[in-house]
Amino acid sequence: MEGLEKFDSPGKGRGLRVTRPFKVGELLLSCPAYAAVLSAKERGSCCEFCFTRKEGLARCGKCKKASYCNKKCQKGDWAMHKLECSAMTAFGEKWCPSETTRLVARILATKKMQKEPCVSEKMMLIEELQSHLEDEDNEKRERTEADIAGLYRFYSKHLEIPDHKGLLQLFSQVACNGFTVEDDELSQMGTAIYPDVALINHSCLPSVIVTYNGASAEVRAVKDMKPGDEVLISYIDLLSPTEERNTRLRESYYFTCDCQECKSKSKDKVKLKVRKQSDPIEPQVISNMVRYARNKIREFRALKHVKTPSELLEICEQTLDEMGAVFDDSNVYMLHMMYQAMGVCIYMQDADGAIRYGEKILKPYSQLYPPYSLNVSSMYLKMGRIYMGVERHSEAVSAFKKALTIMEVVHGKDHPYVKDVHKEMGQK
Repeated sequence: MEGLEKFDSPGKGRGLRVTRPFKVGELLLSCPAYAAVLSAKERGSCCEFCFTRKEGLARCGKCKKASYCNKKCQKGDWAMHKLECSAMTAFGEKWCPSETTRLVARILATKKMQKEPCVSEKMMLIEELQSHLEDEDNEKRERTEADIAGLYRFYSKHLEIPDHKGLLQLFSQVACNGFTVEDDELSQMGTAIYPDVALINHSCLPSVIVTYNGASAEVRAVKDMKPGDEVLISYIDLLSPTEERNTRLRESYYFTCDCQECKSKSKDKVKLKVRKQSDPIEPQVISNMVRYARNKIREFRALKHVKTPSELLEICEQTLDEMGAVFDDSNVYMLHMMYQAMGVCIYMQDADGAIRYGEKILKPYSQLYPPYSLNVSSMYLKMGRIYMGVERHSEAVSAFKKALTIMEVVHGKDHPYVKDVHKEMGQK
């Protein structure tokens, strides 16, 4: 890792810092996954090996489920795919390990392949990854036990499975250090482990951003950095107000952030903006509405795979009407529900509805997220593609240009996603 070094970060454990200056957009680190797994929902749309999304992929001749760009990708993935190929055929529709279980199986297989004749540095890092096994609550432990049962059920013929204590440790390490591999619109493509990237600590004022080129992770600066500066990423969505960000960090990563933004809470007031009314809204009314909003967001997530799209859209609209009596349209809870409504409209191929919600989201997103945010670029991409679909070409090109302003920094100018957007801009 040229230009980088490991060090003991005060109060955070191990971390990375730069040993030379880095400019905005400059690549600090690029590394392949130690182990990666394509999400089951992406099967047939993406290559299992390189995660490239395209048409005309060739299916595995045995299981007929895994798909590849070409024979080179299929050969490259065989060491991992063979863990699942015969099992998928044997179990048929009953083959249902979780994505976490699938990733752990691949980690175990990779460890076995790398064990002899020497232990690689990356394997050492896998063993040293942070674990919070002792901090996990009963609910998390129950999920892990279910995942372990899936590992034995679907993989025992092909893997040397560690003892129970070792498995609990490994699943905890994956929970704390796994990365969600996302595409240009932030749709989940898979999950992976990158031991080098896992060294990077969290801040709500990040200095770098992690993006993906296929199944490889790339880390680029989103701030100018000088020698000695710590490399910091955000582990969570930065749109949330301070209290919610830290609740999420405690629940998932077992720490509280003490960055300058968390200390000052400087953006919380604008994030929780209320409607202007002749009589000021009582604080109790605001806190009640915040509680209502959080409950409705949790409820929506629980119902997402149960209700029909039209029912989900109705939930969004009713919630927005209720919150809109107190919250301004730029309030983060309004934005969250509008984003969900936009997603439902896209699924229903309701371009007018998606555009209506998207146009309300874009300006607040640009103000509330950091300057080089994937959340903002993905929104401009979505809008550009919807505009293009309804032949509003000038608006599409304008949205694409705004997306590219961010993407050329966070992905790099030569990234396939950037090249794809340039091609889309030229379509008539």
